Amino acid sequence: MNRYSRHIILSDIGQQGQDKLSKAKVLVVGAGGLGCPVLQYLTAAGIGNLGIIDFDIVEESNLQRQVLFGTSSLGMNKAIAAKKRLEDLNPTISIDAISEKLTTENALQLFKQYDIVVDGSDNFATRYLVNDAAILCNKPFVYGAIYKFEGQVSVFNYNKGPGYRCLFPNPPKEGSVANCSEVGVLSVLPGIIGTMMANEVIKIILGFEHVLSGKLLCYNSKTADISTLKVNRNQSEFDKVLGKEKLLGIYENESCEVLVKDISEEELATINNIQFIDVREPHEQPKLEIKNCMEIPLGHLESNLQLLDSDKTKVVFCQSGIRSKKAVELLMKQGFNDTFNFKGGVFPLVEALKQNIYER
Repeated sequence: MNRYSRHIILSDIGQQGQDKLSKAKVLVVGAGGLGCPVLQYLTAAGIGNLGIIDFDIVEESNLQRQVLFGTSSLGMNKAIAAKKRLEDLNPTISIDAISEKLTTENALQLFKQYDIVVDGSDNFATRYLVNDAAILCNKPFVYGAIYKFEGQVSVFNYNKGPGYRCLFPNPPKEGSVANCSEVGVLSVLPGIIGTMMANEVIKIILGFEHVLSGKLLCYNSKTADISTLKVNRNQSEFDKVLGKEKLLGIYENESCEVLVKDISEEELATINNIQFIDVREPHEQPKLEIKNCMEIPLGHLESNLQLLDSDKTKVVFCQSGIRSKKAVELLMKQGFNDTFNFKGGVFPLVEALKQNIYER
């Protein structure tokens, strides 16, 4: 009674509403920027059974925005680290930590165990997987996304409302859209959007009106502007999912025709006659002054192959190593076989430059 007294004295919640929260089962996919605030507030609110699935580990760069973790969490699996912190916040609820990746093999079995799914993932493959599994299991799911200074929130597959594919029917090509590790994100933004997502979960459980089903809320943290877009249900998108013989990932049929070769800073220090290729956009930082370096954004690479020196070993880099991997694949398909992806992106390269590794 004392823990939840501020809920119970609310006439719209009361003891009956708090009992609904304590009986609810919610699965949170991803314990990252969005998952952290979602988990914190659902735990504090007394959701009876929380599931956390995340295969990633806590890194120092996470601490800028993933405030559920601390320095002592570094190197730990995020789901396990989150459970440890949340059990201290509220030891009266049940928390299941699943230190695995959400896949086509485990999604359906997992979703069937919960009432609501929260998508706190940071990639399109997982978002489409969550959507399709939620439809097949007939579970509502709360969606959130962030990019630089902007965020989105919606609720899909709720009371015959639209799904994620009704808003985005066609996934982008794998690796073609940068994530926050490449373009950055304001530290407080995941907290704002994640808290909104937790609010939608509570509204669904309590049966409140005005759930964000059929609506996409868009928030700009620089201007404090909030806009809401209407999203209509497209039954054909549901039929595509329901008509599948099995749950398929959106990139399952895409195969890499070439083996992309990674190279570390240690390995790179042993190679001479190098041409560096920076495939980031012109505005991305930090800028590097490297001998024999071409700046060609990934989208313009194929039309600028004549700028490459076929006699040199080509080393491609970007912000985190995602776009550069796609660039190496493209170049190798064009016959540039002596091409490597610099592992880890630009920041390991910065550290190597400080050590004068590339002065030849």
